[in-house]
Order: sequence, then structure tokens, then C-alpha cells
Amino acid sequence: MNKYHKIWKSAACLLAAMTFAVSCSGLDQSFDRFETDRTADAAANMEKDSGDAVLIDTSEGYENCTLTISWWGGDARHDATLQALDVFEEKYPGIFVDSTYGAWNGWEEKTAQSFMDRTTEDVIQINWNWITQYGADNAAFLNLDDCSGVIDLTKINAKWLDMCRATDGSLAGIPVSVTGRIFYWDKTTFDEIGIAVPSGTKELFEAGEAFRDWDESYYPLALGAYDRMIFLVYYLESIYGKDWVSNSELNYTEEQIAEGLTFLKSLEDAHVIPTLSEMEKNGAASLDQDPNWIDGHYAGIFEWDSSADKFAQAANGREIVVGDYFRDFGQFQGGFAKVAMAWAISANTKHPKEAALLVDFLLNDEEAAKILTSQRGIPVSLSALDAARDEMDPATVEANQKVLSWASYSLDPHFEDISLKSSDGIYSDVMTGLSDGTYTPKEAAGLLAKGIRDVIQ
Repeated sequence: MNKYHKIWKSAACLLAAMTFAVSCSGLDQSFDRFETDRTADAAANMEKDSGDAVLIDTSEGYENCTLTISWWGGDARHDATLQALDVFEEKYPGIFVDSTYGAWNGWEEKTAQSFMDRTTEDVIQINWNWITQYGADNAAFLNLDDCSGVIDLTKINAKWLDMCRATDGSLAGIPVSVTGRIFYWDKTTFDEIGIAVPSGTKELFEAGEAFRDWDESYYPLALGAYDRMIFLVYYLESIYGKDWVSNSELNYTEEQIAEGLTFLKSLEDAHVIPTLSEMEKNGAASLDQDPNWIDGHYAGIFEWDSSADKFAQAANGREIVVGDYFRDFGQFQGGFAKVAMAWAISANTKHPKEAALLVDFLLNDEEAAKILTSQRGIPVSLSALDAARDEMDPATVEANQKVLSWASYSLDPHFEDISLKSSDGIYSDVMTGLSDGTYTPKEAAGLLAKGIRDVIQ
């Protein structure tokens, strides 16, 4: 490689590959939905772009320079991105790329400091909510509408672009993929115990009993503190059929929240999920690094569809299958889909055109797409999707298809505010206190509601 790469924090080593049980027809169905309104979306974007002034040089040529880029993820994402950057440097001789990357644990805190210091890299992989959280003063992110002469925005559905607009209407980021949470089951463990993977609440509780009888250190499902928060919203939306938050208002009463927290506590009591203190004994930064997931003691997770390959790699040859949503939680299709992540350009970059060339390459270039495949989820860029169709991890495609055909509700960007979701934030405090008995469901619901309202206001 002709560049230096800084590893901020190393991820877990890749383990042996494993086989997913998936349907090829599900793969085709997932791609079919992206073909819908292709022409209309492109036309809408072109119309929008035609009236916008492009403030960076769009003439042929570029300056020789060194760009910096940062992202988080697992080893598979790191390796693929580094390979793609090598191709970019070959395609644009004279532009060198210096990379900073690492695991998610602690990454947002590090990045938040860089936003405050205005020392972020030229090109940044961002979470969708960072646009609201760190870009409020319009000083963090370059307006990518001004780069439309370099970045081909017509390849991306306008509704996903609109989710990445700041409060002033500027395009602060460009989505890479859209994601949601879904079940993954370790079928190897379920087969060893002699029961089917759960498809509803009754089967889930029956699994808890069967796992306890088999070995008390085995659980059919594992949920960390933040996982429990997302699961809570999925459960309540299934019952009540309304967004968790909309128009800066929490739509659920403390009594309704307490109902959901009581259900979560019942999962612990029924040996469906381990307590949070038990999960913390291994000191794993994330579930894919937890020995209990690796060896099948934890036989289920509720994770992002874009994480399918990461958890597959960690499962050490065990058979992992994509689950289905539980239809018996309620009469509504609870859960949400959101922009998984986006590429942004720092407002302080000294090389806006060259940074835009890199973003366009990572989003739309066919050769890059074949290397990156689904390492950041199923791409929303139509050119990338077409190019990588045969290279995609089939489990990730299946999971993404199930999410987008099911999830019915919107996610407020404040949901992922660092003061709520960090390791010492409101979600962790509430879920840990509920798990260890410090809080009753009613007390936990009051704290959670207050914390959310404080952040929104």
C-alpha cells in the first residue's frame, strides 16, 4: 500500500467463515424493490440539482494532495475499505489517502471531540443522527449539494437523501445504506437442544424454559442495554401503532413505557435473556466479540441487518439464520428503518473537490462496489447495487429485505443522541437499573421519559 493507515482501536480478529441458510428468492426480491421508481427518483434528483449552484470546481483535473478519512467497523469492513482506497489512489494518481479506523466501542466519543476541535478528517463515515447532534451550527459538514457536479446524486433515492439534510436544508451527508434491527438465531444451538427457532412470543418463552433445562449458562436471546431500548420501541410500536417520538414529542405515556419494561423484565425472569450484569462478566466490547455468541451459549440476537456478515464471521462455523418479526406482539408492524450510515465531508477540508471525488468513488464506483459489497449494508446507490449484485452477502440481503418490507415507523434523530445511548447514558442507566432491581418498571419508565424529553428540548 502506498499510504499510511492509523488504527485507532483494533477490532476482534476474524474467525472461521460459516454458512448462512438463506433463500435465493429472497435475494432477488430484495433487489427488485430498488428497481421501483428508478427513473422517477433520478429525475427528481436531477431537477433538484439543476437549480443548485455548485461551489466547488467541477472542471476536469484535480490537485495532488493527501486526504484523510475515518470510519468504524469490524475487520472485514476495514480490509475491504483499504482495498477500495488502493483502487482510488490508482484511479487518481497524486491523491493519497490517510486512514483512521477502529471498532465502534468509544468511537463516537472520540469523533465528538474532533467535531468540537474541528479536527475531523476530510471524509467521515457518520451516523445519521450526527447531522442533528454535531451539525447544528452548520460548521461541521460541507453542504454536499454544492458538490453535485462531482458526486452523482441521481443514483440515490431522494427520500434517503432528504433524511441526511440539516435543519437549514443543506445536504450534510450522503447515505450509504438503510438498515433496521432483526433477529438472528444460532440454529446449531437450537438443533442441539431440540427445538425450533422462535417465531413468536410463546415460542420465545418456551425456548427460555428449554434452554434453562439444557444448561443454565445457555440463553435463546441476548440483549445489551441499547439493544433492549430498540427492542422496547419495537415491542411498544407493535402494540400501539405510533412512532416513539414525532414532532419533538414523546408519544408514549410513562404507563405504556412501564408496560414495555415489564415485558423486558419478564424475559430475564423466564431465562430468555441473561441479566446485564451476567453479560458484562466477559468484558466484551460488543456481542460479536462475546465468547457466549462465538460458542453458541447465546443463541439469538436482535441486531442491525447490516451486521449479518460480522456476526457470521464471529460464530465460528455455526449455522446462523435470519429470523422473522414476531407478529403476535401486537396488531401493528413495529420497528423502524433508518439511514445506517453516511459519508460526509468536513466543512474544514482544504480539498473539497478531491474529497468529493473520494465520496463519489466510495458510493458509486462499480469497482469499489464489488470490493465493498455489503460491508456497510445493502448500498442505496443504484450503480453500486447493480455492480455488487452478485457479490453481496446473501444473509445481509435477506435481512435487509425483511426489515424494509416490515418496519413501518420513523426514527427521530434524537433517539441516538450520545447522552442517551452512550455507555453511561440514560438508556444504560435505565436498563441496568431495571435488570439489577435498582428500579421498578414504573421508576425506570419515569427516568427514561424524562431523559428523552430533556434531550429533545
